[in-house]
Amino acid sequence: MNGPRRRIPSHVVGFDDGSFARSHRGDVLLVGAVFSGLRLEGVLSARVRRDGVNSTSRIVEVVRASRFRPHLQALLLQGIAFGGFNVVDLDGLHRALGLPVLVVCRRKPDLELIRSALLRRVPGGARKWRLIQRAGPMEAMGPLYVQRRGIDLADAAALLERLAVHSALPEPLRTAHLIAAGVTAGESRQRA
Repeated sequence: MNGPRRRIPSHVVGFDDGSFARSHRGDVLLVGAVFSGLRLEGVLSARVRRDGVNSTSRIVEVVRASRFRPHLQALLLQGIAFGGFNVVDLDGLHRALGLPVLVVCRRKPDLELIRSALLRRVPGGARKWRLIQRAGPMEAMGPLYVQRRGIDLADAAALLERLAVHSALPEPLRTAHLIAAGVTAGESRQRA
């Protein structure tokens, strides 16, 4: 007899930030690519402060205001911070939207290097470091690393596997990356 059938989210939004100059000290573009299965349904955008503290609230605002909100079943984030060190509060984001959240990275972050940078050079770095610690360790999932809230390991793996079509990165994140880079740099240059 088969076990219970898993309900893998089919309506997903993936967020990534646009590129910015190292000297930039303002807002940074944040793009959300909304997918239904493997079909791009729409694009969301917002601005987050470079090294600021508003990434969680801006994601919540843009998702809640979106016509796609009633159908969304999960959020994917390209890393836990946008606009440099504007760190997302995973627990707060999950609670505010009531949706599973997956942070996805190609490489396991060097946490000691991140901690050092936050504590030495970033305003509010100690608070941001606590958010990263609270998010917990990254888990290897095939060629990717993830942190998750509101979704178990098996469902997270099934979701990423289903959405990884053209690369290891799931399509909502790959598409958000391409759009954000194209808008901010004039064209997308790095692999997605």
